[in-house]
Amino acid sequence: MKGFAIGFSALAVVLLFSSLFTVREGEVALMVRLGKIERTNLAPGLHYKIPFLDTVFRFDRKLLSLETSTERFLTKEQKDVLVDSVVKWRVADLTRFYEATRGVEERARTALGQIIKDRLRDEFNKRTVKELVTSARDEMVENLTRKANEAATKLGIEVIDVRVKRIELPDQVTDSVFQRMKSERTQVANRLRSNGRQLGEARKAKADKTATVTVAEAERDAQRMRGEGDARAAEIYAKAYSRDPEFYAFHRSLEAYRTSFSNDGNVLVLDPNSDFFKYFEEGKRRAP
Repeated sequence: MKGFAIGFSALAVVLLFSSLFTVREGEVALMVRLGKIERTNLAPGLHYKIPFLDTVFRFDRKLLSLETSTERFLTKEQKDVLVDSVVKWRVADLTRFYEATRGVEERARTALGQIIKDRLRDEFNKRTVKELVTSARDEMVENLTRKANEAATKLGIEVIDVRVKRIELPDQVTDSVFQRMKSERTQVANRLRSNGRQLGEARKAKADKTATVTVAEAERDAQRMRGEGDARAAEIYAKAYSRDPEFYAFHRSLEAYRTSFSNDGNVLVLDPNSDFFKYFEEGKRRAP
């Protein structure tokens, strides 16, 4: 009887401890009895269950992260891109979550990953590469989060945020895009050079025209001023000549003598009776 009592007490202790369980802070629990949900949304604290009949599933209340593997998608212009994304999610409806996944978190991750993959494919198919990396990216993320959350509701999951971490082109596509960009930049550069040469030629022609006109006008003014100067000089010479023709002739002869005998080696072969020596002869006659 004593051994029976000890065995019964031990069994009672085991049953007592088997019937009690705790839910930690930051967790939420669900109790299933023989495959049917008995209790849900069990708050943190101490709870009881029927041993061997009830099974308890605990889930985190905190946000969970799912980083998807690198996937290849086609853009609107049929370009391949490699995409990495990350999803922030949490369990929102324990009943639906258990019915959809049997409480296995890995099943939930697999199903959620497929939802994100399908929604990413839809969003990338509607946009070009340029839109994906510039103006349309925020809109794409917003649509992606909303549609993924709608699809994940049947899993009892709430999608908080979806972010695209990386968008890259495959190597062969990168080379093709680089060559196309290089070709486009070369065309732009050639067009700018052509426009620059055309503008330069136009400005050069205009400058040449302006220079030609300026020089012609300067030559015209110079010719006019020379003509006016010569006319004025001729007028002065004429007036001077009319006042004393003899003195004027004498002055011109002196100028001729000065010019002819300016160098020591000059030699003149002339007739002594020529007009050139007129004033020499007169000087001899007038000398005492």
